[in-house]
Amino acid sequence: MTGSAGGPAGPPTSGDPAAPPTCYRHPDRETYIRCSRCERPICPDCMISAPVGYQCPECVAEGRKGVRQARTVLGGQRREGNTNLVTLSLIGINVVVWVMGLVIGTRGDSILAIYARQSHTNELAARLGLILGDPGDAFRFGIVDGEWYRVITATFMHVSLLHIALNMLALYLLGSQLEPLLGRSRFITLYLLSALGGSAASLLMVSDPYSISIGASGAVYGLFGALFVVARRLGGDTRSILVVLALNLAFSFTISGIDWRAHLGGLAIGSALAAVYAYAPKEQRGLWAVIGSTSAAAVVTLGLVLAIV
Repeated sequence: MTGSAGGPAGPPTSGDPAAPPTCYRHPDRETYIRCSRCERPICPDCMISAPVGYQCPECVAEGRKGVRQARTVLGGQRREGNTNLVTLSLIGINVVVWVMGLVIGTRGDSILAIYARQSHTNELAARLGLILGDPGDAFRFGIVDGEWYRVITATFMHVSLLHIALNMLALYLLGSQLEPLLGRSRFITLYLLSALGGSAASLLMVSDPYSISIGASGAVYGLFGALFVVARRLGGDTRSILVVLALNLAFSFTISGIDWRAHLGGLAIGSALAAVYAYAPKEQRGLWAVIGSTSAAAVVTLGLVLAIV
């Protein structure tokens, strides 16, 4: 074989009857460059710079299989870009749903429209918001009538601009810190279970079966609790987190119309699950993540079942 690995193979001599080599991925392209690993001819489009010469795409992919991915101190995969992709996606979903609610508004004389006007919301919120309902009513309306989707759809509903602005700002600030540390899968699991924990707590302690609860606050409080736990685990200063959290809890209990039950439920689930993620043994993070997530889901499920008994 002529030429050194990764360098020019050299053109055939004038008396050599052999045809010029062609790229193994593009047979119609002549080339005198060979992969420094497998020594197959590669054209400029297939050449990937290597420590010595060039390599073909297949050899580069094979080499990456044996390289351990860089991880954060809590096991999240290190990424060069889009470190908060899940956070931004959640914000996008919330904004889209909010705009849909504004467009739909309240129209007609249906039960949903009448309820929406009485509760100062819109028809979409009345259809997707967290409402327990009464099994003795003459119409299908609420969790007790089988509309279980409300326990999660309610956490993506907002009505006022101030409501969604505050929640999305908090989601962006908290999520952008937690998502890179925990990794996408554990972060979205923590977010959704915190949201469901807020719904379960709200239903467990609701006094009026027809009161409505909407918003991402339960999930946001779960992220607040998670950030506190993670900061403690990493030895960071948690005083500022405690101050912000205390102020928000004070507002929850003193301002009318705020569902403090959902806030406490989300805070409890988010904090507990984050503790499992943060303090799990390094060698068993995956196993403990499954155990913690499954346990949190079981607690939430139990709460939802008790709420309708």
